[in-house]
Amino acid sequence: MMPRKFKSGDWVKVRGKLTTPKMQVLKYVSKKNPLMGWVDNNTYVECVWYKNGERKTEVFHQNKLIKTIDTGGLFKTFLTPPKFGVNLN
Repeated sequence: MMPRKFKSGDWVKVRGKLTTPKMQVLKYVSKKNPLMGWVDNNTYVECVWYKNGERKTEVFHQNKLIKTIDTGGLFKTFLTPPKFGVNLN
């Protein structure tokens, strides 16, 4: 059995993809292995993020995610104006 890499509230991104949103880990979810028939409770995490004010969730294998160093509120996107090419921050 694989140890859990994250905990609820951790900020993560999909490994190797620059354009993926920063997501927050909600919880580990049970996933049944179709070949072996056993249930895995320690490998898949449900993550949440917001896009255009819409709440999105998806389940990822923990090995596909990396922890992000910077953290930020989920509602940050509502407070900052849209960026058009030039980053003024």
